[in-house]
Amino acid sequence: MNEILEFTCDEASAGTRLDVFLSAQADLTRSAAQKLIENQDVTVDGRAVSKNYKLRYGDAVCAFLPEPKALAAVPENIPLTIVYEDDSVIVVNKPQGMVVHPAAGHSEGTLVNALLYHAGGRLSAINGVVRPGIVHRIDKDTSGILVVAKTNEAHLSLAEQIKEHSVTREYFCLACGSFPEERFTVDKPIGRHPKDRKRMAVMQAGGRHAVTHFHVLRQYEGCALLRCRLETGRTHQIRVHLASIGRPVVADPVYGAKNDRWAKKYALTGQLLHAALLGFIHPNTKEYMEFSAPLPPLFSKVLQGIDPDFSEQMLVSDQQ
Repeated sequence: MNEILEFTCDEASAGTRLDVFLSAQADLTRSAAQKLIENQDVTVDGRAVSKNYKLRYGDAVCAFLPEPKALAAVPENIPLTIVYEDDSVIVVNKPQGMVVHPAAGHSEGTLVNALLYHAGGRLSAINGVVRPGIVHRIDKDTSGILVVAKTNEAHLSLAEQIKEHSVTREYFCLACGSFPEERFTVDKPIGRHPKDRKRMAVMQAGGRHAVTHFHVLRQYEGCALLRCRLETGRTHQIRVHLASIGRPVVADPVYGAKNDRWAKKYALTGQLLHAALLGFIHPNTKEYMEFSAPLPPLFSKVLQGIDPDFSEQMLVSDQQ
């Protein structure tokens, strides 16, 4: 099934080349965006244009993404932590280090491989064979909760909730530096880094609307424990937003501090970022459901090393 993406050029993006705009908005590499344009799979106000077309305010951009090529994703008997499951959805607690779906360099050992085995192949087909059942993702080195769709109907319902920003998503992270405010919001658009296509960045022009709300739970010497609530869900959003204010997530291998003493002290190889809470309207019952996952042992170990009095009960009390 081809995916259709639709965007409208805002005032900040007026004058931007079409390939640059599409790359940022659709999270594509520049070459991938150019190929779509050259194949006339992208239209502006209903007509095909060249890749260097300069967008005007109000232009309607429509991109038709081809069906992903099949990868040899096979069921694998990999242990999963199932938080909840019924005939429509599976809620899992993904460990740090596990890739969500097969991609270049990761054809085995992914969450999809494990889900195919666990569910006997009974996963939604909306995203084809590359990402069966996957409605949203969390990064390889981010742990925590995500929901997987078993049916196409459930997938469409969950995807619409995510699009409408009605899904509750809260994370805990340990961030470098000191924070002058207990609560603050970062509202900065995010797109592909103009020079390093494997990275995301805050964009001065273009990019996709991105908002994260932060609550400083504990301020320590040189770092702080934060609760992060996503209003939008862009690639690497929390990591990019914190890096943009000079307070990156501890042990972030892409956006982290060069002299991260916590990463060195505890020999950390991935960011201390945990998807702790997920809430959504169940696709069938239409009732709101909320699920949580405790901090992984390594995250707790680091916090206890910094604060011997730390316990996870502190996080529960902070929510009340």
